[in-house]
Amino acid sequence: MKYVLFIIGFALAFSCSNSVETSVTEPAAELVGFNSSSKMIEIPGGNYVPFFGQDSLQEVHVSSFLMDQTLVTNQDYLNFLKANPQWTRSQIKGLYADANYLKNWKSDFEIPEGISPDAPVSNVSWYAAKAYAASLGKRLPTVDEWEYVGVANLTVPNAANDPEFTNQILASYKTGDRYRIPVKSGQPNYYGIYDMYGSVWEWTSDFNSVMMTGESRNNNIKNENLFCAGASLTATDLKNYAAFIRFAMRGSVKANYCINNLGFRCVQDL
Repeated sequence: MKYVLFIIGFALAFSCSNSVETSVTEPAAELVGFNSSSKMIEIPGGNYVPFFGQDSLQEVHVSSFLMDQTLVTNQDYLNFLKANPQWTRSQIKGLYADANYLKNWKSDFEIPEGISPDAPVSNVSWYAAKAYAASLGKRLPTVDEWEYVGVANLTVPNAANDPEFTNQILASYKTGDRYRIPVKSGQPNYYGIYDMYGSVWEWTSDFNSVMMTGESRNNNIKNENLFCAGASLTATDLKNYAAFIRFAMRGSVKANYCINNLGFRCVQDL
């Protein structure tokens, strides 16, 4: 538990000390499609109760959609770069990624040494992830779509109230260097989706939609308990800790950030 609290405190301290992107722009580049081996799974629509601080009792409807069965791998991303060299490390515009973009790659077209081509790509910005998805006619999942699939365990679509499932999620967050673990290393969840936990964090299209700036926290807007120390004090059960860690992580980043343990997968409308 001390480790979890440390993660929460670190993420919150990070998020509270940085202003949050209030708008993001479309990647300004023409994209070329390529052959992708990723399999998509149909996720039937339904309702779920998200973790939104004071609004946590409100059900949200998620429409049916397709989701990649696995995270985007290094090999997938290499194929994207070969078709779209404007997104290579040497050519990407500074606006779209910080200095850590693909920092472990040996060159523009050589994946990191000692890391499997089947491991999830990381050190990729939101802009780059969005461009990858768009090149295939896909998009990044929304927070609600990701969380809706994320509450499924191996056998049921909603295991949010299962303490054992929550313990497994918390345990997965303690694993280091998750970007080195090949996709499909674990078992698929109820829908047939792999690596919702136990692998890297994942970009969502609206990753910062529930965060706010320090100034806005004084305006009596909703969800104020989600942020900074006050929020961690009100997250009193393990379920809230697991969700809180994810939301704190998402809210602590900016669209150009590139982080070792942050990757993505794609979705598509039906």
